[in-house]
Amino acid sequence: MKAAILREYGDPQVLDYGDLPTPEPKQGEVLVRVLAAGLNRLDHYLREGSVTRDLKLPHVLGSDAAGVVEAVGSGVAKFGPGDRVIPMPGYPLNPQEADFHPISAAPSYVIRGIAEWGSYAQYMVVPERWLLHDDTGLTPEEVATLPMAVVTGVRAVKVVGEVKAGDLVLVHAGASGTGSTNIQIARALGARVAATVRTPEKADLVRELGAEVVIALNDGDFVEAVRDWSEGRGVSTVIDNLGGKILTRSLDCLAPLGRLVSMGFVAGLEATIQIRPFFFAQKQIRGTLMGDVEDLEWGLEQVRQGKIRPILDRTFRLSDAAAAHTHLAAGTAGGSIVFLPWEA
Repeated sequence: MKAAILREYGDPQVLDYGDLPTPEPKQGEVLVRVLAAGLNRLDHYLREGSVTRDLKLPHVLGSDAAGVVEAVGSGVAKFGPGDRVIPMPGYPLNPQEADFHPISAAPSYVIRGIAEWGSYAQYMVVPERWLLHDDTGLTPEEVATLPMAVVTGVRAVKVVGEVKAGDLVLVHAGASGTGSTNIQIARALGARVAATVRTPEKADLVRELGAEVVIALNDGDFVEAVRDWSEGRGVSTVIDNLGGKILTRSLDCLAPLGRLVSMGFVAGLEATIQIRPFFFAQKQIRGTLMGDVEDLEWGLEQVRQGKIRPILDRTFRLSDAAAAHTHLAAGTAGGSIVFLPWEA
């Protein structure tokens, strides 16, 4: 099979397009023909070696995929050749830990494309337990934008953030793959949303997704803008996929008893907080990683109802993996980036 292969850590040019053995499904496993593979910011960090340098090279990155069943191993009952499917982007490797909730707390939990070869290839093998039927009616490239962003976003916004109808919510990086999904999840729950973007050029997209107020981070004080929008009260929840100084300042956007959900660190790994206003206002910081099958199922139901739509920036061939990662690293994408493994 063809794949984008990571043979060493470094800049995007280290991704090599070549041939690898096609995997074979074992008992309880499904061989998926990958029709489209989504890129995530995590892939960039893995490629450059800033998250870990323990990957067994050569390696295949990628956690998001949309595909069709090619073959099944013995004992597989829920899927058959020709079924359109969506793999969970992360799950426990130990089958005995399958009932952990959240599954990301299981000791053997991994995001696909780290401990195991991922979706930057024409085929991948997935345990039956961690495969969902794709009945969204979307194209493969649209579906491939969804799994990581939706399962992470539903967990962050609905479960950890406890967002409900009528809440005021601030979503950071609203034009990114995760940010655009977080806005739509909050709106599906009946919340009102303000969102930040890196540049004003992305504001129209974010407004189309349902944000009432769009704030360019480089153009002014987002804390003041959020305070004005909330009539001085602050918001009940901040969904922060940036971290660093943005996290610190976001605490000032929260109303008393408000929750900041931390789900990323693009803007920095460290943040400093003022303790006194934090505990006097009884604010909370909650971390979240990934969600469960139920979270992805809930999100896909919102997709079917038209409440969440995929935001596709552009597609690349696997042979153009370096160019795709360069585009990803630039941070200029308006939505998600997707590989089409079978496009010549």
